Amino acid sequence: MLGDCRDRLKELPDNSIDSIVTDPPYELGFMGKSWDASGVAYDVTVWQECLRVLKPGGHLLSFGGSRTYHRMACAIEDAGFQIRDQIMWVYGSGFPKSLNISKAIDKAAGFVGEVIGKGSSWNRPDSAEGDRARMNTSPGEYDIKELSAEAKEWDGWGTALKPAHEPIVLARKPLDGTVANNVLTHGVGGINIDGSRVNYNGEKPSGWFDEKERTNAGFKLTAGSSSAITSVPSTGRFPANFIHDGSDEVLQLFPNTSPSKAAARGGTNPNPMDWGNNRSDGDIVKGHDDNGGSAARFFYCAKASKKDRNEGLDGFPLVKGGSMNGAETRPDRPTNHPIRANHHPTVKPTDLMRYLCRLVTPPNGTVLDPFTGSGSTGKAAVLEGFNFIGVEQSAEYIEIAKARIGAAE
Repeated sequence: MLGDCRDRLKELPDNSIDSIVTDPPYELGFMGKSWDASGVAYDVTVWQECLRVLKPGGHLLSFGGSRTYHRMACAIEDAGFQIRDQIMWVYGSGFPKSLNISKAIDKAAGFVGEVIGKGSSWNRPDSAEGDRARMNTSPGEYDIKELSAEAKEWDGWGTALKPAHEPIVLARKPLDGTVANNVLTHGVGGINIDGSRVNYNGEKPSGWFDEKERTNAGFKLTAGSSSAITSVPSTGRFPANFIHDGSDEVLQLFPNTSPSKAAARGGTNPNPMDWGNNRSDGDIVKGHDDNGGSAARFFYCAKASKKDRNEGLDGFPLVKGGSMNGAETRPDRPTNHPIRANHHPTVKPTDLMRYLCRLVTPPNGTVLDPFTGSGSTGKAAVLEGFNFIGVEQSAEYIEIAKARIGAAE
């Protein structure tokens, strides 16, 4: 649907959408984009329309920027949603845009120092604009110039950190009665835990035990219960509110841990009818057997694919990323953005979006994205077997989205 979501969402019936998964503008003016500084993500009326079309108990997942997330979350809550959690998407691909204070001082003073050496960096300084670091497609060489006495006092100081995470709000439309009543009446209201578990990378899931293993684990089974406990499958670890991209930068944040072992653990509340042992959940085996390694294995890893961005876009014109028409935004100092068919600057990995759609959408459900962009949510939704409705205000981006989604169908 082409147009402003505040207008087009009014065309959808009440209580018709199963889930909303979206990536609205972060309101940062990213790459000089006007759509990223409109205030639409803070507009309560947007989220009121989302609330209206969503079924009772339906979930909303919406990305936000680390600096502006709170404003968006407040608008979502003010619209009538219940904030249920925050999921953290952590990645290693962010690039810093930090002003080098020492060179900014010299630029303001008109001081130009002598060249005293050469440097090489992926984020090579751009001395013409006060050394605001820029990510480049390859390492490059730059001049190292002598600083003035005043600037030397601030050498090594900047104004921003490298971005490495984006928060995702998990919100829910208020329930119609209890959770049980809501899911039976409206078909939504829960989170797909088992369908979103963290896999074992080929390791043996806990809960699968033969007779000998169950005996050694300390099971004391009541008559007739053996067949019910022979298969207690766990298809992976419980999903957490933390997702990462598996990059080296992120993996280095985690410690290496020793192997995990499943073990019999008793319950807490007396119940003599439960497996004959006066425990509420019995001495059931909990936990997971693995061979140890990085603690990152406890969390879902959504890897980005290099071909993912441009799949389905054969024949589309190649455009310099970060610009709407392929023209240089700084003719005197050309940018280093790559040339590609999908030039939307904030494309999310399909693997990540598939996971998020799966987390909150029932089988054969309909996913809505009021900020479709280049169609990452739509592509993910159809790959998961869901129906999809998207709204996008840019005619250029909506054509890219249609092609990407069509290629996934």
